[in-house]
Amino acid sequence: MRMLSIDDSSVVRKIIRMAAEVLEFELIEAEDGYEGLTKLDELGGQVDIILLDWNMPGMTGLEVLKKLKQNEKTRRIPVMMVTTESQKENIVEAVKSGAAHYMIKPFTMEELTKKIMECLGRGTI
Repeated sequence: MRMLSIDDSSVVRKIIRMAAEVLEFELIEAEDGYEGLTKLDELGGQVDIILLDWNMPGMTGLEVLKKLKQNEKTRRIPVMMVTTESQKENIVEAVKSGAAHYMIKPFTMEELTKKIMECLGRGTI
């Protein structure tokens, strides 16, 4: 399995990296939306799940999500928003835009691995 993490926080990327190791996923990391979309394009859209931050410089996670869902190659990839945005209207907007799951920071690695497996339709590990 291959996971793409798009997050400008090195601390969050480290937690995601540990979760990927536990789940035995290959992890591709990007520090912002532009880099994430570029890496995804280089991979031909071949990832199993995308973990996406909302608040990033340059392009928001919501803008990235909308681009992913408009693209034939990437629209079926489950996207889990991983963000500090906890307002109900933001969660609703993300889900309406195509997010499969929404996880609010801070969280533990255990909570993250559980949500990733749920997002992939695999239950718990």
